[in-house]
Amino acid sequence: MSYGQDLSVSGTIVDVNNKPIEFANVILFNEDESEVLKGSSTDLNGLFSLNNLEPNNYVIKVSYLGYSDYKQKIVLNGQLDLKTIKLSEDAESLDQVNITVKKPTLTREADRLIFNIENTALVEGNILDVLKSTPSVLVIGDEITVKNSNPTVYINNRKVHLSSEDLNQLLEGSSANAIKSIEVITNPSAKYDAESGVVLNIVMSKNLVTGYQGSVYTNYTQGVFPRYNVGTSHFFKKKNISFNVNYNYVKNKINRDGDDTVNYLDNTNTVEQRWRSFTNRNTWSETHNLNANFDYSINDNNTISLSSNALYLPYFKYRISNNTIISDNNGDNLSRFTADNLSRDNKYNLGFDLDFNHSFASGELTFNTHFTAYNYDRNQMVISAFFDVNDNFQNASAFNTNANQETQIIASKLDYSLPLNDTSSFETGLKFSNITTKSDITQFDVDLNTGNEIINPLNSDDFDYDERIFAGYVNYSLGTDTYDFNVGLRVEQTSLEGKSPLTNVTNTQDYLELFPNLSFRYNISDEYSVYTNYKRSIARPGYADLNPFRFFLNDNYVVVGNPLLVPTFLDHYVVGTALFNDLITIEAYYQNYDGAISEIPRQNNNTNIIEYKSVNFDKTVEFGFDFSIGFNLTEDWNTYFVTSFYNIEEEADFGYGFVNQNQWSNYSSLTNNVSLLKDKSLSLFLDLTWIGKNLQGLQIVEDRLFSQLSLSKTIFKKKGTISLTVSDLFNTQNFDVTTQYQNQFNTQFIDVDNRYIKLGFRYKFGNTKLYTNARTSDLEERDRLDKN
Repeated sequence: MSYGQDLSVSGTIVDVNNKPIEFANVILFNEDESEVLKGSSTDLNGLFSLNNLEPNNYVIKVSYLGYSDYKQKIVLNGQLDLKTIKLSEDAESLDQVNITVKKPTLTREADRLIFNIENTALVEGNILDVLKSTPSVLVIGDEITVKNSNPTVYINNRKVHLSSEDLNQLLEGSSANAIKSIEVITNPSAKYDAESGVVLNIVMSKNLVTGYQGSVYTNYTQGVFPRYNVGTSHFFKKKNISFNVNYNYVKNKINRDGDDTVNYLDNTNTVEQRWRSFTNRNTWSETHNLNANFDYSINDNNTISLSSNALYLPYFKYRISNNTIISDNNGDNLSRFTADNLSRDNKYNLGFDLDFNHSFASGELTFNTHFTAYNYDRNQMVISAFFDVNDNFQNASAFNTNANQETQIIASKLDYSLPLNDTSSFETGLKFSNITTKSDITQFDVDLNTGNEIINPLNSDDFDYDERIFAGYVNYSLGTDTYDFNVGLRVEQTSLEGKSPLTNVTNTQDYLELFPNLSFRYNISDEYSVYTNYKRSIARPGYADLNPFRFFLNDNYVVVGNPLLVPTFLDHYVVGTALFNDLITIEAYYQNYDGAISEIPRQNNNTNIIEYKSVNFDKTVEFGFDFSIGFNLTEDWNTYFVTSFYNIEEEADFGYGFVNQNQWSNYSSLTNNVSLLKDKSLSLFLDLTWIGKNLQGLQIVEDRLFSQLSLSKTIFKKKGTISLTVSDLFNTQNFDVTTQYQNQFNTQFIDVDNRYIKLGFRYKFGNTKLYTNARTSDLEERDRLDKN
């Protein structure tokens, strides 16, 4: 009935002294309170009005800090004036309205795993801590992986425009307090860029009512060395305007120890010398993160948004102290040398987005344009000292290296979605991106007697890179009670050119590729279903990987670029079943990588130099079987378990014939979320993840156990929260890596600084019932800034 759109409910909220209450929350639920339909807050005079309602039965709920909640069932068939509603004081009242239905901690859909973290202890940590505890997600150092693939990170379905290192710094410094859930999308539709083989979508809670909300937070972390983080968030919403700003400052000192052995071989691949290196690396950093979002609703059909995120790293220093002992194949010492590497970096990464959204009567058009400015500088000094068999000093060497990179990214996209009927929809869109980067490296050999520096032309170079991508897609979705079907096709035209003027090396690539995707789910009954997915995606080399520079960490370790790298193409197949209303899922998958890119160490047995270089493998195949189960042990205790048994096979040719290795492995994760105390103000989260012996880039990585315990307790009428996190409970995250094939034989033991205790505190002020519009824009092109 058309007149139903004109119905409304209004009233006035007052306190026990009949004084109007400003910013009281007024929430409208459906009759069984399972869904929030409308939300508003009172004005200066305590007045509220909820408009454009249908005739129906509702429940209205009013709440305000320090007062008991008011709830009333209403029947709406006209203009309803509730007159005056008086709230009574309640010292024990909660400071936040529960406006969402409490969901299971973890749910699975045909193309994704949804990890709901609202009301868990994880929300008092940072976003990176949440990802570390998300099933199927593994965070090691600066690398985030899902099933051995690097995912593209989105926040509220917008891609984060940051490199992997910058992204980690942002996520580590950003509070998880406003997160609703993490979506691990293993089969993204054609709407996502072709590089988005796997997507991590961080879903933020939405705001429903107007007013101001702010918070300040800090945490102290004690690992090998102390670390600090402090930040503040502010959100304001009034009628058709929303504004959010977040700032955080992180000061870290991270330790890492290594015990590496390189077995240099003779022509018969017999060990001739052993070089054992004991390494200690300390990294100091101070990082500033600032992001802001402004949303303006022009009218009911048009919205414009401006957003920016800035990362500034004014101070970054790392010192590597290395002692290498050289012995023969009998273990007798021959000599030794030390190498000290001191590097200082600074960089900034600025991103800006403009969005426009227009809603038609039966469709939606969205436009986004993005700009990134990135600058990075590094100054490195390396001094080495050499000693004979009797440990007498022989000689020394030194060199300095200056390196910098400037990158600009411009990207624009246009998307259109159209519901065809109640069960189907159509999507299409276009995108253009242009990336330009200029970088240079200069190495100076230092005369330690005079202090004079001489340019080393063999290890100095410039590199200019330009890339353009044109893309378009179509996507069709159909969903009924019996089955769900999605099919899409994305087309991307890529043109790139990389020039190295000093070495006269030019790399050009020009290719047009199709990226189809398909998913189908059939519901056999209310409790049983089967599904299958297919997706083709691409992984382009990082800009630094294509750079032909040779960057020496010391006299014997060098990182080398590879301008001949080509993209990786991945075909991913899945078939599975969900049992007992998704309580249990069983899945089989197969992944075939064409030209998988991996950075591997290659030892030169003649020059005694280890070279780290990214290469394309000739063959990489992975297949496996996954099993997951999630259930409530009690009303307040939820648990989820997932295990995956998988096999990886890798093959490459380095000029001595093909190398082929394969390895079976296991990934298992157990998560527990518990609410404690009568008022459920104490939350506990425990995550245990086992990574079995596995193959990565022709290297065998030994098994590890990851563990994290998080506790949070609300105080000050739930305006304050204290939290405690303990990571690596059993000291089992250090690991061994072995490379052994043909004329390669080296091992590493890596002791990472992942065992720590973190204590945090957060205090909220203003209208603490608000939900923020906070988001961080993301773009896959930015993900490749620091890949190396």
